[in-house]
Amino acid sequence: MRYTLIAGLAALVAGPAVVIPGAPAKPEWAVNATAIEACSCPMFCQCYFNTKPAAHAAPGEHGHHGSQHFCRANLAYKINKGHFGKTSLDGAKFWVATDLGGDFSKGQLDWGVLYFDKGLTKAQRDAIAVVAGRIFPVEWRSFSTAEASIDKWEITPTGAVALMDGGKTAEVRLKKFQGMTDEPVVIRNLKYWGAPRNDGFIMAPNEVEAYRVGPKAFEFKGTNGFLITIDLTSNDFAS
Repeated sequence: MRYTLIAGLAALVAGPAVVIPGAPAKPEWAVNATAIEACSCPMFCQCYFNTKPAAHAAPGEHGHHGSQHFCRANLAYKINKGHFGKTSLDGAKFWVATDLGGDFSKGQLDWGVLYFDKGLTKAQRDAIAVVAGRIFPVEWRSFSTAEASIDKWEITPTGAVALMDGGKTAEVRLKKFQGMTDEPVVIRNLKYWGAPRNDGFIMAPNEVEAYRVGPKAFEFKGTNGFLITIDLTSNDFAS
């Protein structure tokens, strides 16, 4: 994948969208969604400005000797308002657990699992598959879908919490970072994946972010986290 002067994720998602196999043809659609998100990088995730994520010491190692580059993340979404043709997406929830891998310049991310909330209908799942392909227009070495109960998704004045299967499958807890005033710290004018619009990255380091199932399970505390609301429609990708 050819890189431009734009570094990191912004360059990686410059290519065509990857639509999940089996997704339906694209009618008119629109989605406004908020993500409770956390990853293994220090605040703020360097993936947005570099072609590699942060280095992490290998088990039993210190410093950068034997270190590995990875960005292991949980992205918990709630659609505030949306539709896909005649299918309403209002209030629908989905979750992406992922490791972006160690080097974006190779043109691929490592692995991802898209979880549909158990309460979603087939039509809603098919719609979210298309929308997720637009949010993440990237190539994956390994990508799959699954279902779980996203039984808690809540933003409070002091932070946010999202749970899959009561935290047995995955958990994110964020604590908003206080700025110089009572307002939160927000990074603006920064592209979020393939979404054409967002209201800014609201800084909120995690108290815990964990993916607890399978051989790729992970858990981190005190690393990167933020809240963000994105907006995208089928018209944005009409070309």
